[in-house]
Amino acid sequence: LKAHERARYLYRIADGIEAARDRIAFIQSRDTGKTLTETRALAASAAGTFRYFGAALETLDDALTVPRGDYLTLSVHEPLGLVSAITPWNSPIASDAQKVAPALAAGNAVLLKPASWSPLVALELARIVEASGLPAGLFSVLPGAGREIGTLLVEHPAIGRVSFTGGTETGRMLARQAADKLMPVSLELGGKSPTIVLEDCDIDLAVAGVMFGVFSSTGQSCIAGSRL
Repeated sequence: LKAHERARYLYRIADGIEAARDRIAFIQSRDTGKTLTETRALAASAAGTFRYFGAALETLDDALTVPRGDYLTLSVHEPLGLVSAITPWNSPIASDAQKVAPALAAGNAVLLKPASWSPLVALELARIVEASGLPAGLFSVLPGAGREIGTLLVEHPAIGRVSFTGGTETGRMLARQAADKLMPVSLELGGKSPTIVLEDCDIDLAVAGVMFGVFSSTGQSCIAGSRL
């Protein structure tokens, strides 16, 4: 697909997510236990992500280096082919969009592996993608047990790259397996998120911010505040 065609599909997917926002919010709340207020916001965020990368495609171009002799140097953007996205359970629609949208924008086919605890939103996303008219085979969802399927995806010769969000231990394992086939991986793993409160701050505002950072999503977030 040409860049403008990919952009059109990304916009359609964004429209589909917005149209199904309440349904997505309900499914995600049932899957994860989040409040409907939060899951509606996550659905809106996912739509915005697809729309952002659709817009980015409209300005995408190959880079021409200024000639320094009687030759031409051109940097060409080429897709990797088939890539896999492994997403966490706690914010599925937003996490799915953050991996799927840029991969589709770059011209790749995407195999999405949702967390085994919250697969329903990914299946709803597949329905929306299909309704957008995206050619068959460019987006697939593979639910199931994380460790077993993750290993198969990393080791499969058809997979050109894996993007994983999840625990540090699992990320290390996937990185070792990917190294055996010299395949690049993108890892977003657990971490410690400090909050720095300065002496001259608005203490009420700081307290509200710290409380939100620690307890939103019931604290089940890789960016939840954990140090003060």
